[in-house]
Amino acid sequence: MRKITDIFQEKARTFSVEIFPPKTDKGMDALRVTLADLAALRPDFVSVTYGAGGSSRDTTFDIVRLVEEQYHLPAVHHFTCVAHTRAEIRAILDKLRAQDIRNILALRGDAPKDQPNWTPGPEHFKYASDLVQFIRDNYGDHFAIGVAGFPEGHPLASDLASDARILARKIAVGGEFVMTQLFFDNQLYFDYVRRLRALGVTARVIPGILPITNYEAAVNFCRGCGAAIPASVHEIFAAVAHDKDKTLEAGTRFAIRQCRELLAGGAPGIHLYALNKTEPVRTILQALI
Repeated sequence: MRKITDIFQEKARTFSVEIFPPKTDKGMDALRVTLADLAALRPDFVSVTYGAGGSSRDTTFDIVRLVEEQYHLPAVHHFTCVAHTRAEIRAILDKLRAQDIRNILALRGDAPKDQPNWTPGPEHFKYASDLVQFIRDNYGDHFAIGVAGFPEGHPLASDLASDARILARKIAVGGEFVMTQLFFDNQLYFDYVRRLRALGVTARVIPGILPITNYEAAVNFCRGCGAAIPASVHEIFAAVAHDKDKTLEAGTRFAIRQCRELLAGGAPGIHLYALNKTEPVRTILQALI
């Protein structure tokens, strides 16, 4: 399957979606339906998340294979290094290479839920940059390597400037493109890109967008990952939060408006967090493509 970086050579903008591995057979059946619907829109690629501590490792791999072999779409295999030893990481990467999986989003990742205080030992990587460098040094250019970006700064970064320097380090050792955490204020993205460009980072910075379909769930998720919800967004959704249909409608309108503004401001595409659902991703993509 093609590398994402090859697609970037051909397209100034890409439109992509992210899905996650279901925990049940029923969820997997539902995801297959969603994938069939989304594949009909021909997104440029699909990314598949990787559970904390590699908890969904095998399922992530299986879904990546499904996306590429059945739906003929390039897939990005998320890959975290937390709780994996160097030997385990090499074995996993060997498996991905043997199956001709070409695209990886290299992440530090969260600690497993049953090991919330996990800390890296000498046999582990400490930072995502360590993982990126290991992949590049040991696998050459087989993989296109993406990294995560944080327009509001990573929760563990001391300030925005140091966060930008950390991202620049990930690119310097082998990262080739950036996919951002969700945000709702587009100025955060534009300011982030300016910080990176000032450090000499020329890689694509693809904004990650979460369409709001359940406001309470979105608030809780953002609280956990450190993403801010502006007062203007609260005003839009607080009045309709009790109504599922009105929330979906408002969330779709807001996401389309947000994406159009990002594209007009120079963003090299849009990456939509689908949450394993067809809508509103289908409506948003149809409005943008």
